[in-house]
Amino acid sequence: MLLGFRTKLKLNNQQKTIMARHAGYSRWVFNWGLKAWSITYQAGLKPTANKLKKFYTNYVKPDYPWQSQLSSRVYQYAFVDLDKAFQRFFKIKGTGYPKFKKKGINDSFTLDNCGKWIELGSARIKLPFIGTVSTYEALPHCQVKKVTLTRVGKDWVISFAYEQERPIPEKKMARVGVDLGIISLATLSNGEVFPNLKPYRKASLKLSRLQRNLSRKVQGSKNSQKQRIKLASQHEKVANLRRDYLHKITSYLAKKFSNIVIEDLNVKGMLANRKLAKAISELGLYEFRRQLEYKCKLYGSKLTIVDRWFPSSKTCSSCGSIKTDLSLSERIYRCECGLEIDRDLNAAKVLANQAVGYTVLACGQSAADGSG
Repeated sequence: MLLGFRTKLKLNNQQKTIMARHAGYSRWVFNWGLKAWSITYQAGLKPTANKLKKFYTNYVKPDYPWQSQLSSRVYQYAFVDLDKAFQRFFKIKGTGYPKFKKKGINDSFTLDNCGKWIELGSARIKLPFIGTVSTYEALPHCQVKKVTLTRVGKDWVISFAYEQERPIPEKKMARVGVDLGIISLATLSNGEVFPNLKPYRKASLKLSRLQRNLSRKVQGSKNSQKQRIKLASQHEKVANLRRDYLHKITSYLAKKFSNIVIEDLNVKGMLANRKLAKAISELGLYEFRRQLEYKCKLYGSKLTIVDRWFPSSKTCSSCGSIKTDLSLSERIYRCECGLEIDRDLNAAKVLANQAVGYTVLACGQSAADGSG
């Protein structure tokens, strides 16, 4: 199974400078290719990334001696990225025309070892042309063809994909319903509750101060660039807290339960509520489902996705009756049968007990498959 890995690097100033030069090289070539593509197309020709790369190698690159001091693999992958950008533009509806890259925004580049494998397995990695760099955690024991290096704030991270055998499934509990919410991020039908960390809300004051300081700097100045890096680093810290928390929850669910039942939430529609949009957007509901999907495949579990119109919050987990007048402010579900239970726990129990018989989507399938 193909897995992804991403971690931060320990770099000295010299290594950071080399990284920045390669990222600038990749950005320069991508922008040249994008401009050449547009000019060629307007002239009535049919450009391709491969044709532009050949022209660039033979007629453009010799005019810039500084490029021979950097890895030649960088500009080749820049044309690969350009080709992927135009493929998305032509094939995926709603994808905009490729844009020019800007310095300091999503700086990244890709390296390989000229067809040879790159050996991993410790907290140090030897990168082609750059040399040996250290990481903050041990890398998985594997071989990869290429790695991507990305600047995040003032740091650099390395990411790559590697193959791993599926782990042997362990003995698991049968079924669990998972209700996602704002007060508690996830409530399980067995009574377990994962609270909402609210990382963005807790860091909002510091983010506001950093953003205010940035607005006071002269645009394009050195101080403006330094402040922008501080702001980006703080945003990355918030994102890492959210990402790490979601990984821990989804890994726990996929390893412990054989069948996980969640709702197909309409996140876009939920964000239309301006009073709750900020709270909903920081939960990472789409990322929660995305992680569950591939981790269930990895650990041999089944993910059942109940139709979004299924009234899990309004249905009694004891007698099955539906309470039509349940408001959002009511946190305790009270039924005529005498049941009094936490609203989120009741919804989780309903998902676990009554998933069979309703329109469900198995993991890896879509509504068009007709499965139910």
